[in-house]
Amino acid sequence: MTANGGRIGIIGGGVAGLTTAYRLLQKGHQVHLLEASPQLGGLVRTFEIGGGKIECFYHHLFSTDTTVIRLIEELGLGDQMVWRESKLGVFYKDRIYPFVTPIDLLRFTPVSLVDRVRLGLMGLYLRRQKDGSRYEQVTVKEWITKFAGPRNYEVVWGPLFRGKFGDLGDRIAMIWFWNKIRLRFASRKAGPMQKEVLGYLLGSFSVYIEALIARIRELGGVLEGGRPVQRIVAEGGRAVALEVGGDRPERLPFDVVIATVANKIFQRIAPPLPEEYATKLEGVPYQDAMCLILALKKQVAPTYWLNINDRSIPFLALIEQTNFIEPEQYGGNHVLYFSNYLDKASPLLQMEVDEVWELYKPHIKRINPDFDEDWVVDRWLFKGPDAQPVFTVDSVGRVPDHRTPIDGLYLANMSQIYPEDRGQNYSIMMGEHVAQLVAEDLAGGSDKPS
Repeated sequence: MTANGGRIGIIGGGVAGLTTAYRLLQKGHQVHLLEASPQLGGLVRTFEIGGGKIECFYHHLFSTDTTVIRLIEELGLGDQMVWRESKLGVFYKDRIYPFVTPIDLLRFTPVSLVDRVRLGLMGLYLRRQKDGSRYEQVTVKEWITKFAGPRNYEVVWGPLFRGKFGDLGDRIAMIWFWNKIRLRFASRKAGPMQKEVLGYLLGSFSVYIEALIARIRELGGVLEGGRPVQRIVAEGGRAVALEVGGDRPERLPFDVVIATVANKIFQRIAPPLPEEYATKLEGVPYQDAMCLILALKKQVAPTYWLNINDRSIPFLALIEQTNFIEPEQYGGNHVLYFSNYLDKASPLLQMEVDEVWELYKPHIKRINPDFDEDWVVDRWLFKGPDAQPVFTVDSVGRVPDHRTPIDGLYLANMSQIYPEDRGQNYSIMMGEHVAQLVAEDLAGGSDKPS
């Protein structure tokens, strides 16, 4: 360790990696972050529509996302946060049903009145449960079928879980769903209408990523994109260096290495790991994300978020950004995301933008019969590998520790946010936690896994 703190190498320049780097620099350590992609920011990367920046993968905040909100304010960007009422809908049997307020629920005729009441009571019950640990060994399908009835699972929740998690959809742990419902209700306004309020950073969330990058560099941190790590070098049971590829292959020595990459990448570059830890790395599967984005002349649907509860349609949801943030932010264009989460064997992941559009296009007229292809100004396709960890009942107890069995080697990725869902808030929270662990260990404060 140097006189100016530990020399710390961080693999991965997403939100977790950047946050970890920032907090460790604040604690007086030296940080060198290496990212395989040319662009930093991970899933918060952006591109331009009509002169305005927008995320390649849709993003918003709940009012309960206090960690990312605090960081945005710390970076001096709090005045750029806006909070808007969300418009949620369900598309079922060629009809859009609003699905925000208790009145919307009562009007959801695809299920009986009794089932509608049971569905509402289910939400109220789950939001009042303070401890979800008893839901770890029961699947969402089992619990909803028992509590709200098989029809509610078949029509409302089953299509979404199978659409998002594929063949594992019926194995999702109920604790994950309990947490999701609790957070969604907490982001609603008080009162009989209980409308959901969501947050967005004007100019895109890249505004705070860019500010964070600038702050890291001001503190002396080194950030390099386009620098893939080929191997984590260990000697005497301790991580001591990184072998880096790209245009300038070299070996970089470190006192500590923190990997913020997905488990399969970590296993490929890490030193040999004990069987117990390696098994945990294989315990949480991932789905890839894919978003087709259209810039349009007109609005397609009246909702911000439209769940597609019809599995004959080859996408999971439509997110119409400009029903949330004004089209003026994007040169007057209406912006529409087609969202999908896919198994790596899915043929959709092999398609290019034109092929995906030809597959999706016939289904838009089912959602809006007036749609005309002339509305399309431009289109883009983005794919995010290992974007969604899948927490099944089989995942319980199989989440790897941040402190690996290799001294000086730490892991921080989305498989370790269990039972939370992926998102900026929990990536930042995890980055701060791991930075604290590393600082304590370098100071001799702890050597026990966490």
